[in-house]
Amino acid sequence: MTRNLLYMTAPVREGFEIPCHEIGPASNHPGAALVGGLHGDEINGIFILSRLADFLKGVEAEKYPDLQLLKRVLIIPAVNLLGVNLRTRVWPFDKSDLNRMFPGSTIGETTQRIAYSLLEATKRAELRIDIHTAGADFEELPQVRLYGPSEEERQSARLFGLSAIMERSVSPVFTTTLMSAWKVWPGQSFLLRVGQAGTLQLEHCQRVFRALVSFLGRSGVLAGVRIAEEDEESLLFTKENVCRVYAEKAGTFVSDRQVGRWVRKGQELGYIYDSFSGNVIKRVEAPECGLLTGIRRHPLLFEGDLLLRVNRKE
Repeated sequence: MTRNLLYMTAPVREGFEIPCHEIGPASNHPGAALVGGLHGDEINGIFILSRLADFLKGVEAEKYPDLQLLKRVLIIPAVNLLGVNLRTRVWPFDKSDLNRMFPGSTIGETTQRIAYSLLEATKRAELRIDIHTAGADFEELPQVRLYGPSEEERQSARLFGLSAIMERSVSPVFTTTLMSAWKVWPGQSFLLRVGQAGTLQLEHCQRVFRALVSFLGRSGVLAGVRIAEEDEESLLFTKENVCRVYAEKAGTFVSDRQVGRWVRKGQELGYIYDSFSGNVIKRVEAPECGLLTGIRRHPLLFEGDLLLRVNRKE
């Protein structure tokens, strides 16, 4: 069933709706709630969740005889609907960040009212997943992010089958995010980071789609899923495992390396060129042996810009 999470009027045009999918057996609270598009340029998450909704509706319609939805699933592919339409990260009218408006309010600004409705719809779910991307300049390996997790969440994070699980402490900076608002409610919460904003990386999307189906199968929401044997284990990385490389000089950064590859210390990962003369001014190397989990994709850079992220294996 498709319904509206929220309907709001606009000053000089027709009102707008934020649609969502409710799929599976009726229940008071969802077994799983999945959210995407809090930022309007996070196309990967929107595409993944729209495809997942189509797939689960096919399961509900018995197109896949071996599969059965055991619990209700709530999917909201795009929260920042106007931002998506205008291809902007923030809420278009006041340039506010929707993911800094939680827990929201029924009598506040538009974005606060959206945040409140989203939280009310999802907070009682047993499993909660928020999908994001890195910024427009940076690509990240599909990964599970945990913030101040419980031991149960650490174990459940492995059910996605993604190669990297990043654990971070809870920062005061993020106390107004959806993840922070979820944390006070019973259940488990996960944030997935997928690729780069402003574009769609199909390989990443396919991988995360499979990860979500695997997770729903292993967590008892979707019965009959045949889990393929993983090519590599899921590794948990804490903030102490991460090594970052920043640009020592401004210029043009060029790299053909792919995220998700293991690299050795000192391995060449790219070059910084002088943008005017074209000569190489810096060879960019891996700082440690580890997994390349993020790399800059926008070629133009200033001194101090983040170039890449390598995570050491314990």
